[in-house]
Amino acid sequence: MNQRIRAFLVFGWQEALSCVFPVIVFSSLALSHYVHFLPRYDFMLLVCVVAQAVLYLSGLESKDEVKVIFIFHILGLVMELFKVHVGSWSYPEDAYTKFAGVPLYSGFMYASVASYMCQAWRRFDLRMIDWPHHIPVRIAGALIYLNFFTNHYVHDVRYVIGVFVCVLFRKAWVVFHIEKKAYRMPVIVSFLLIGFFIWLAENIATLLGAWKYTYQHSSWQMVNYQKISSWAFLVIVSYIIVAELKMLKKDGD
Repeated sequence: MNQRIRAFLVFGWQEALSCVFPVIVFSSLALSHYVHFLPRYDFMLLVCVVAQAVLYLSGLESKDEVKVIFIFHILGLVMELFKVHVGSWSYPEDAYTKFAGVPLYSGFMYASVASYMCQAWRRFDLRMIDWPHHIPVRIAGALIYLNFFTNHYVHDVRYVIGVFVCVLFRKAWVVFHIEKKAYRMPVIVSFLLIGFFIWLAENIATLLGAWKYTYQHSSWQMVNYQKISSWAFLVIVSYIIVAELKMLKKDGD
């Protein structure tokens, strides 16, 4: 078999394995339409909790990775509570495990991004080249996360932050390994690629009724393209948290 084709196939297989938890989340979304013994949102929460327990006990996720996923679950829930409160989107169905209009399973959709990143980091043995200094990187992550909240009250400065991020990571590369052979791409490109594929997944999620934007209540419509940048920025926050924690652990070893 041609070496490039083999590398592509191995890459695809490892990507698929890295997406185990996101696949479980989306599969259960589809399956939930046929479940009648529990409200859909409660069923989703049950599936997500059981899936995380199985992934951890089976060794597919480590203790440190579960901690990262928990952090993302909390960050995601906080954002969901705020966004639902201001009317950005809604969860129209009833459930026992809803708080302030937000089903508790929703945090796992953010956690699934963290699960993918942790899995991919390990499976591809990721290495960062010319990663910027920790302080400006953490400031960039904090600014992006805060802007998700403040843009409802003051001007949305995501693109100003985006310029800052591009300048900050302009020299940074991510090295990944396929069968011990090293490949690399600019970190900024990886931000955009992951954000784009999450946007595609979001279209599937809204089609399956995971949540609805205001313009989707009468009939389903494609999620607007601006959300690609929103997901790309969320990916940057996720990337920064996972990378900084990995580096912190490595320095502590």
